Amino acid sequence: MNIANKLTLSRILLIPFILFFLLPLPWAEDSAFSKFILSSPGRSIAFVLFVIAALTDVFDGLLARKQGIVSDLGKLIDPIADKILVISVFAAFVQLGRVSTYILTIIVARELIVTGIRQVAAIKGTVIAASWFGKIKTVIQMATLIVLIFEPIVAKSLDPSLPFLGYSAPYSLPGDILVAISTVITVLSGLDYAVKNKKIFKEEL
Repeated sequence: MNIANKLTLSRILLIPFILFFLLPLPWAEDSAFSKFILSSPGRSIAFVLFVIAALTDVFDGLLARKQGIVSDLGKLIDPIADKILVISVFAAFVQLGRVSTYILTIIVARELIVTGIRQVAAIKGTVIAASWFGKIKTVIQMATLIVLIFEPIVAKSLDPSLPFLGYSAPYSLPGDILVAISTVITVLSGLDYAVKNKKIFKEEL
Protein backbone atom coordinates (compact mmCIF):
# COMPACT_ATOMS: atom_id res chain seq x y z
CA MET A 1 0.00 0.00 0.00
CA ASN A 2 1.43 3.39 -1.00
CA ILE A 3 1.84 6.36 1.35
CA ALA A 4 -1.14 8.23 -0.11
CA ASN A 5 -3.50 5.33 0.66
CA LYS A 6 -2.01 4.99 4.14
CA LEU A 7 -2.83 8.65 4.79
CA THR A 8 -6.37 8.01 3.60
CA LEU A 9 -6.76 5.09 5.99
CA SER A 10 -5.31 7.18 8.84
CA ARG A 11 -8.19 9.61 8.29
CA ILE A 12 -10.65 6.81 9.01
CA LEU A 13 -8.69 5.67 12.08
CA LEU A 14 -8.81 9.19 13.55
CA ILE A 15 -12.62 9.32 13.52
CA PRO A 16 -13.24 7.38 16.78
CA PHE A 17 -10.77 9.63 18.60
CA ILE A 18 -12.44 12.78 17.25
CA LEU A 19 -15.84 11.55 18.44
CA PHE A 20 -14.33 10.48 21.78
CA PHE A 21 -13.28 14.07 22.50
CA LEU A 22 -16.41 15.60 20.95
CA LEU A 23 -19.21 13.74 22.73
CA PRO A 24 -19.77 13.25 26.46
CA LEU A 25 -19.80 9.62 27.61
CA PRO A 26 -23.44 8.44 27.22
CA TRP A 27 -23.20 6.18 30.27
CA ALA A 28 -21.49 8.79 32.47
CA GLU A 29 -22.60 12.25 31.41
CA ASP A 30 -21.82 13.68 34.83
CA SER A 31 -18.34 12.19 35.05
CA ALA A 32 -15.21 14.29 35.23
CA PHE A 33 -14.22 13.17 31.73
CA SER A 34 -17.57 14.18 30.23
CA LYS A 35 -17.25 17.57 31.89
CA PHE A 36 -13.75 17.85 30.41
CA ILE A 37 -15.18 17.10 26.96
CA LEU A 38 -17.68 19.92 27.44
CA SER A 39 -14.93 22.44 28.07
CA SER A 40 -12.56 24.47 25.94
CA PRO A 41 -9.53 22.17 26.51
CA GLY A 42 -11.54 19.06 25.64
CA ARG A 43 -13.04 20.61 22.54
CA SER A 44 -9.61 21.88 21.51
CA ILE A 45 -8.36 18.29 21.34
CA ALA A 46 -11.28 17.35 19.07
CA PHE A 47 -10.51 20.43 16.97
CA VAL A 48 -6.84 19.50 16.51
CA LEU A 49 -7.66 15.88 15.66
CA PHE A 50 -10.24 16.94 13.09
CA VAL A 51 -7.85 19.41 11.47
CA ILE A 52 -5.21 16.67 11.22
CA ALA A 53 -7.77 14.35 9.60
CA ALA A 54 -8.80 17.10 7.16
CA LEU A 55 -5.16 17.75 6.25
CA THR A 56 -4.63 14.09 5.37
CA ASP A 57 -7.30 14.61 2.72
CA VAL A 58 -5.14 17.34 1.21
CA PHE A 59 -1.81 15.55 1.40
CA ASP A 60 -2.90 12.12 0.20
CA GLY A 61 -4.09 13.59 -3.10
CA LEU A 62 -1.02 15.78 -3.51
CA LEU A 63 1.34 12.87 -2.85
CA ALA A 64 -0.53 10.56 -5.20
CA ARG A 65 -0.35 13.04 -8.06
CA LYS A 66 3.22 14.22 -7.36
CA GLN A 67 4.63 10.69 -7.12
CA GLY A 68 2.46 9.30 -9.88
CA ILE A 69 0.90 6.70 -7.58
CA VAL A 70 -2.77 7.40 -8.28
CA SER A 71 -4.47 4.01 -7.98
CA ASP A 72 -7.98 2.63 -8.41
CA LEU A 73 -7.93 1.74 -4.71
CA GLY A 74 -7.12 5.34 -3.85
CA LYS A 75 -9.90 6.63 -6.10
CA LEU A 76 -12.35 4.43 -4.22
CA ILE A 77 -11.26 4.75 -0.57
CA ASP A 78 -10.44 8.48 -0.59
CA PRO A 79 -14.05 9.65 -1.08
CA ILE A 80 -15.26 6.89 1.26
CA ALA A 81 -12.92 8.16 4.01
CA ASP A 82 -14.23 11.69 3.47
CA LYS A 83 -17.82 10.50 3.70
CA ILE A 84 -17.27 8.57 6.93
CA LEU A 85 -15.45 11.52 8.51
CA VAL A 86 -18.02 14.13 7.51
CA ILE A 87 -21.09 12.04 8.31
CA SER A 88 -19.69 10.92 11.68
CA VAL A 89 -18.94 14.44 12.89
CA PHE A 90 -22.20 15.88 11.55
CA ALA A 91 -24.00 13.07 13.39
CA ALA A 92 -22.16 14.08 16.56
CA PHE A 93 -23.50 17.62 16.19
CA VAL A 94 -27.01 16.25 15.69
CA GLN A 95 -26.59 14.41 19.00
CA LEU A 96 -25.35 17.64 20.60
CA GLY A 97 -28.39 19.48 19.27
CA ARG A 98 -26.34 21.82 17.09
CA VAL A 99 -27.35 20.54 13.65
CA SER A 100 -30.80 19.49 12.44
CA THR A 101 -31.46 15.86 11.57
CA TYR A 102 -32.76 17.13 8.22
CA ILE A 103 -29.27 18.38 7.35
CA LEU A 104 -27.70 15.03 8.21
CA THR A 105 -30.37 13.21 6.18
CA ILE A 106 -29.60 15.33 3.11
CA ILE A 107 -25.87 14.67 3.47
CA VAL A 108 -26.33 10.92 3.94
CA ALA A 109 -28.82 10.68 1.07
CA ARG A 110 -26.43 12.46 -1.28
CA GLU A 111 -23.53 10.22 -0.32
CA LEU A 112 -25.61 7.04 -0.72
CA ILE A 113 -26.79 8.14 -4.16
CA VAL A 114 -23.27 8.97 -5.33
CA THR A 115 -21.92 5.73 -3.86
CA GLY A 116 -24.66 3.85 -5.71
CA ILE A 117 -23.64 5.52 -8.97
CA ARG A 118 -20.02 4.53 -8.35
CA GLN A 119 -20.98 0.93 -7.59
CA VAL A 120 -23.01 0.59 -10.78
CA ALA A 121 -20.12 2.11 -12.74
CA ALA A 122 -17.64 -0.26 -11.05
CA ILE A 123 -19.74 -3.26 -12.06
CA LYS A 124 -19.42 -2.02 -15.63
CA GLY A 125 -15.65 -1.74 -15.24
CA THR A 126 -15.46 2.03 -14.74
CA VAL A 127 -13.98 3.76 -11.70
CA ILE A 128 -15.48 7.20 -11.06
CA ALA A 129 -13.05 9.43 -9.19
CA ALA A 130 -14.22 12.35 -7.07
CA SER A 131 -15.16 15.34 -9.21
CA TRP A 132 -13.90 18.85 -8.57
CA PHE A 133 -17.44 19.82 -7.55
CA GLY A 134 -17.43 16.97 -5.08
CA LYS A 135 -14.05 18.03 -3.72
CA ILE A 136 -15.29 21.60 -3.26
CA LYS A 137 -18.28 20.17 -1.41
CA THR A 138 -15.97 18.22 0.88
CA VAL A 139 -13.78 21.28 1.57
CA ILE A 140 -16.85 23.37 2.49
CA GLN A 141 -18.25 20.61 4.69
CA MET A 142 -14.96 20.24 6.54
CA ALA A 143 -14.63 24.02 6.93
CA THR A 144 -18.15 24.04 8.35
CA LEU A 145 -17.30 21.32 10.85
CA ILE A 146 -14.10 23.10 11.89
CA VAL A 147 -16.16 26.21 12.70
CA LEU A 148 -18.80 24.17 14.56
CA ILE A 149 -16.15 22.40 16.63
CA PHE A 150 -14.38 25.62 17.56
CA GLU A 151 -17.33 28.00 17.96
CA PRO A 152 -18.18 27.23 21.64
CA ILE A 153 -14.56 27.95 22.54
CA VAL A 154 -14.86 31.39 20.92
CA ALA A 155 -18.29 32.04 22.43
CA LYS A 156 -17.14 31.08 25.93
CA SER A 157 -14.05 33.28 25.66
CA LEU A 158 -16.15 36.25 24.56
CA ASP A 159 -18.90 35.69 27.13
CA PRO A 160 -17.80 33.54 30.11
CA SER A 161 -21.36 33.62 31.53
CA LEU A 162 -22.63 31.43 28.68
CA PRO A 163 -23.05 27.66 29.08
CA PHE A 164 -20.43 25.91 26.93
CA LEU A 165 -23.03 24.62 24.45
CA GLY A 166 -25.85 26.98 25.31
CA TYR A 167 -25.17 29.99 23.13
CA SER A 168 -27.13 31.36 20.20
CA ALA A 169 -26.76 34.29 17.78
CA PRO A 170 -24.52 36.12 17.19
CA TYR A 171 -22.01 33.40 18.19
CA SER A 172 -23.75 30.68 16.19
CA LEU A 173 -24.36 32.82 13.09
CA PRO A 174 -21.13 31.95 11.19
CA GLY A 175 -21.77 28.25 11.77
CA ASP A 176 -25.41 28.56 10.72
CA ILE A 177 -24.41 30.28 7.48
CA LEU A 178 -21.78 27.65 6.70
CA VAL A 179 -24.21 24.82 7.43
CA ALA A 180 -26.69 26.37 4.98
CA ILE A 181 -24.01 26.83 2.29
CA SER A 182 -22.71 23.32 2.89
CA THR A 183 -26.20 21.86 2.49
CA VAL A 184 -26.82 23.68 -0.80
CA ILE A 185 -23.44 22.63 -2.21
CA THR A 186 -24.08 19.05 -1.08
CA VAL A 187 -27.34 18.92 -3.03
CA LEU A 188 -25.86 20.59 -6.12
CA SER A 189 -22.83 18.29 -6.19
CA GLY A 190 -25.13 15.27 -5.95
CA LEU A 191 -27.15 16.53 -8.90
CA ASP A 192 -23.89 17.13 -10.78
CA TYR A 193 -22.87 13.48 -10.32
CA ALA A 194 -26.31 12.26 -11.39
CA VAL A 195 -26.39 14.40 -14.54
CA LYS A 196 -22.82 13.58 -15.62
CA ASN A 197 -23.40 9.86 -15.17
CA LYS A 198 -27.00 9.61 -16.35
CA LYS A 199 -25.93 7.28 -19.16
CA ILE A 200 -25.33 4.60 -16.52
CA PHE A 201 -29.01 4.67 -15.63
CA LYS A 202 -30.19 4.90 -19.23
CA GLU A 203 -28.44 1.63 -19.96
CA GLU A 204 -30.39 -0.06 -17.17
CA LEU A 205 -33.81 1.26 -18.24
